[in-house]
Amino acid sequence: MIVISEAQARQLVRIEDAIDAVEHAFVAMSRQEARNYPVVREPVGYRDAVFGVKTGCDRALPLLGLKAGGYWPHNAGAGASNHQSAMLLFDPETGRASALVSANYLTGVRTGAASAIATRHLARRDASVLGIIGAGVQAHYQLRATLAVRPIRSVHAWNRSPANLELLARTARELGLEFVAAGSCRAVAEAADVLVTVTPSQQPLVAAEWVRPGTHINAMGADTRGKQELDPRLVAAAVLFVDEAAQAMSIGECQHAFAAGLVTPASCRATLGEVAAGLAAGRQADGEITLFDGTGVALQDLVVADLAVRAAATLGLGATVDY
Repeated sequence: MIVISEAQARQLVRIEDAIDAVEHAFVAMSRQEARNYPVVREPVGYRDAVFGVKTGCDRALPLLGLKAGGYWPHNAGAGASNHQSAMLLFDPETGRASALVSANYLTGVRTGAASAIATRHLARRDASVLGIIGAGVQAHYQLRATLAVRPIRSVHAWNRSPANLELLARTARELGLEFVAAGSCRAVAEAADVLVTVTPSQQPLVAAEWVRPGTHINAMGADTRGKQELDPRLVAAAVLFVDEAAQAMSIGECQHAFAAGLVTPASCRATLGEVAAGLAAGRQADGEITLFDGTGVALQDLVVADLAVRAAATLGLGATVDY
């Protein structure tokens, strides 16, 4: 078995490569060549943590494995990341465990990659203003991933923590971008061509009337029951795209509009994989408000872990252990 550390994972996988790999996973899902198995995600009842396991298989690669981990909200006070996870890959031929990969960085990269794919296929071609609500670690991945697919020139962002906002401002300026620290979520939403929400909020932060026609939204924060970033009326009014419809309606941003009877799985124009595969239409008019509800699926994780394993083999990195 090969073991890849957190530091090595950061060295081995570029966000541009992750975007291509995750798009492959979405396309494979749309063609029924790959599937995600039911998700386990539950409160631990200790340290206010939430723990989950996501599993899946891509028969085309082939690739089989799982990601286990979750959210430990008190870690930041101890100098550690709140999000902790690891991936375990199995040999599809024998079922034998073949790789253990630290997944904190890779989870951030695969989430940024998913929204970048949505932006590539759904945002207006001339989109140049990125709005980000939330300025934690994931916001930095979102910024870099969006730059890989659109000519962003300006970033408007809001966060409750001025310190986090300043860190994001520093990243944006290092990348040569104008940065505006907005005083409200409304100011961000009204300015954005592409709006990304990456918070752990459990109440709506963006009202329907704040979003201009033609905006593309990546709602990336809601991945558990109870989480919410958008007004359900905005979800109902937008043209919806999802990674998986059932997951979006149960634990994603769509869950609240679904519970209110405002949307159903049939409300989704398509999955992102269907759009990327050319099996369904994406944006059909410049004035549409498009919304990608990104809940995070196992195959996103597995393909970036596979990238790390393949790169490690080429570069002679990682520790090989007898298992």
